[in-house]
Amino acid sequence: MASTISIQTLMNSIQLPVLTINQHEQSIFKTLSLSLSDYNGMFISERQSALNYRHRFSESGYESDWHVAGDPTLITIQQGAIELVTRLGEKRRFGLGEQFIAADYLHLKTLEDEGIGHKARVLGNTPLLALHIKLSTEPKAWLHKYTTLLTGK
Repeated sequence: MASTISIQTLMNSIQLPVLTINQHEQSIFKTLSLSLSDYNGMFISERQSALNYRHRFSESGYESDWHVAGDPTLITIQQGAIELVTRLGEKRRFGLGEQFIAADYLHLKTLEDEGIGHKARVLGNTPLLALHIKLSTEPKAWLHKYTTLLTGK
């Protein structure tokens, strides 16, 4: 599995994969770039807001139906691996120690509309342990706040 978090050579930023929506509300992946500041040799981003967290356990073989994250959630994989597939066919895999933000949501569309949502499945024989940190209960406002920091499609 390729690392999903990359640190720039000069340690000036960190990139996190984000499952978000495009102008047609279709689920797509982009990259969030956060600047890092040198704090006595510790490179750290600005404070990010979070509301709560939950621990997740899914057995090997788990597969979800089509859905959206709803609320932006930072997910850190603690054990096992997961694959996310968008309705447009884009796939990403995340394993031990990797992070991503799930932030696709429904605004005017439904899950029956073309390209809306994603599926998740646990890969391999190892159960999935993950930490879900809810970043906001207002997905549209969260996405608007970070739009200038998102790159990709």
